[in-house]
Amino acid sequence: MDRLVYTALSGLKSQMAAQSTIANNIANASTTGYRADRVSFDRMMLTGQPLDSRVMAAEQVDDFDRRNGAIMQTGRPLDIASNGDAWIAVQAADGSEAYTRRGDLQVAPSGVLETGDGFPVMGSGGPITVPPAQSIAIAADGTISFVPAGGDPSQPQELDRIKLVSTDGSKTVKGLDNLLHVEGGGALPADLDATVQSKALEQSNVNLTQALVDMIENQRSYEVQANLLKEAKSMDESAASVMRMPA
Repeated sequence: MDRLVYTALSGLKSQMAAQSTIANNIANASTTGYRADRVSFDRMMLTGQPLDSRVMAAEQVDDFDRRNGAIMQTGRPLDIASNGDAWIAVQAADGSEAYTRRGDLQVAPSGVLETGDGFPVMGSGGPITVPPAQSIAIAADGTISFVPAGGDPSQPQELDRIKLVSTDGSKTVKGLDNLLHVEGGGALPADLDATVQSKALEQSNVNLTQALVDMIENQRSYEVQANLLKEAKSMDESAASVMRMPA
């Protein structure tokens, strides 16, 4: 009897974890540059004398949807949308280099150029710091130019170039910080051919319609596992009543 109980329980846990992933995708449907997570299910065979007949369910977030999101024109000078497979290099919370498609850049009070979620943008020599300026522009190759406060608008100065990389041929994984990391650590080399669109943003690639369908299907699968637990309880009670000695 415990075979059915534990098998159904493993299915319940897997469906709950998948539901959390789907809900997170829906919650980030409007997050700039967000890539949807993908969940896969697998069978986990248990081996051993009393376990050979048991097959548990196992789930994992094995990858994310690598398709590009739609491009929206904003007209804001610090907004950029990466073209093709280009990713923006940023400094993660632990100081390592990571990558993002989030291009809603801003200048922090300290002068550091950051993404909308607060990660410093990397340039040719580390995080980019912007001096006081009356205007800032970003070219298609990621080069940042600015006009100093009180300077001549017709004489912009080149500041730095945003480090853009390509993940083609590299094994990368998405972290809990929603940033792309090189599996096993390390950093990707700059891609000199990578380009961006200025005054535009890449939207999330979450397909809300498909996400809602996945949520409904997942909920129904959860109900099936819950019904199996109820059936196991009923069978156990029936078996116990058969073994009960008459008074």
